[in-house]
Amino acid sequence: MSLKETIQGDLTIAIRERDQVRSATLRLALTALTNAEVGGKEHRDLTDDDVLGVLAKEAKKRKESAAAYDGAGRPELAERERAELAVLEAYLPAQLEDAELDAIAAEAKAEVGATGMTQMGQVMKAAQATVAGRAEGGRVAAAVKKALAG
Repeated sequence: MSLKETIQGDLTIAIRERDQVRSATLRLALTALTNAEVGGKEHRDLTDDDVLGVLAKEAKKRKESAAAYDGAGRPELAERERAELAVLEAYLPAQLEDAELDAIAAEAKAEVGATGMTQMGQVMKAAQATVAGRAEGGRVAAAVKKALAG
C-alpha cells in the first residue's frame, strides 16, 4: 500500500470518527498531492518519496504559519497550525538530532574531500543524499557550514 493510499484510508477513518482537525488536514494534504501529480506538462504518479516531499513542504508551511500567528498575537490560530503540523508529522520520517546532522555533514565533507566553503555545494549534495528528508534544508546547510568552517 502506498503512502498516498494510507493517507486516503486515514482520511476515511478520521471522517467516521468526526475528527475535524485530522480530516481537514488530510484533505489539504491530499489536495497538495493531487496538485503535485497534475502540475507540469503531464500527469504523473507520485512515488512515496515524492509524497514525503510534498508532506514536508506542507509541514514547513504549518511551522511558518504558527510562528507568524504567534508574532501577530493570534495564539488560537497558531495552535490550530500546530495541531495540523502534528497530523502531518505522523507521516514524515523522524527528524535528525543536531549531533547526528553534524556527523553526517562531517562525513559528507570527508567523502567529497572538501577543504573550504567554495565546495559547499558538493558537500550539500552528498549530505542531502544521506539525510533524505529527515531534516530541513536550512538545518543541513547550517551543519555543512559548521563542518566546513571547522
